[in-house]
Amino acid sequence: MAQDTPDTPNSGPSGLDYKQSGVDIAAGNALVDDIKPLAKATSRPGVMSGLGGFGALFDLKAAGFKDPVLVAGTDGVGTKLLIANQTNNHHSVGIDLVAMCVNDLIVQGAIPLFFLDYFATSKLDNDQARDVISGIANGCEQSGCALIGGETAEMPGLYRPGDYDLAGFCVGAAERERIIQGTSVKAGDKILGLGSSGVHSNGFSLVRKVVDLSGVDYFDPAPFDGDKTLGDALLEPTRIYVKSCIKALETGAVHGLAHITGGGLLENIPRILANDLAVELKSDSWPLLPVFKWLAETGGIAPDDMALTFNCGIGMVVIVDDQDEQRIKSIFDDHGEQVYSIGTVTERKHGQSQVLIDGFQAKWA
Repeated sequence: MAQDTPDTPNSGPSGLDYKQSGVDIAAGNALVDDIKPLAKATSRPGVMSGLGGFGALFDLKAAGFKDPVLVAGTDGVGTKLLIANQTNNHHSVGIDLVAMCVNDLIVQGAIPLFFLDYFATSKLDNDQARDVISGIANGCEQSGCALIGGETAEMPGLYRPGDYDLAGFCVGAAERERIIQGTSVKAGDKILGLGSSGVHSNGFSLVRKVVDLSGVDYFDPAPFDGDKTLGDALLEPTRIYVKSCIKALETGAVHGLAHITGGGLLENIPRILANDLAVELKSDSWPLLPVFKWLAETGGIAPDDMALTFNCGIGMVVIVDDQDEQRIKSIFDDHGEQVYSIGTVTERKHGQSQVLIDGFQAKWA
């Protein structure tokens, strides 16, 4: 029997390269070149390297710290990405990604310093990726944080065509004596609430269920905001509270901060309370945003579930001494926040929940 030659039909596959398997290295390199100016625009004191190296360098001394403690956080955007994909609107989810990380750092008194992103997809669409990463750069600029690196991964077979996922990693620092851990929170302290921009980036599995029940298309006018489509209204990015909170923290009068994310008001505020303390919130002291009214009514969501799932209009909680309430409130006012006096810290009674929201059962029904 004669041996097969290279051009014989049954010679088997030959000459494969990475691109034929679904991974385009050239497209990835082109994306890196496209986003370098975006990253450069976020630079801040302390950044020692640009994109493209094996690792990113940051000099804490050059950033002005004397006795720093590093604080790190990571997060994602969750199933809000599915709405971005369905509407082909990818401009704001990068802001969400940054917001979820930097807001978690500032509550501990840490100034966000640098950010890295992870973008994973089936096949790289440079226009889509550029939109996402431009949003990340926007979020970094809003928070004074440098975008100093990241990873873009093509994984055909793991993701469906067109789908992608995002993760973010942020490192911040606080001078040792300025770390906020809630240890100074005491009965009698006052609670300020900073208004949210909407649903932010939590609870979207429930949001999408409500949309399915409603019969409203993402391209239809939003039932709660006739000036926007439903998709655009739900994609309103998470508010970034970093710069206003930094100004409040500089006074030394802030006893505690809580970023209201997954778990809502009921689970996030206790994270900065001692076991013998509770908070009493007044539900009529801030507006329940129209999007939350629509979700509750359309989905028949009980008030308890609303408070456990969503921010319900308050994206950040700030706890201060009663004598400092008006001073800190003025600082947030001056920095563009919608700020409300929403309650008081109390001594916790035996068996009592740590978060009591007066009147919400009737108001949010």
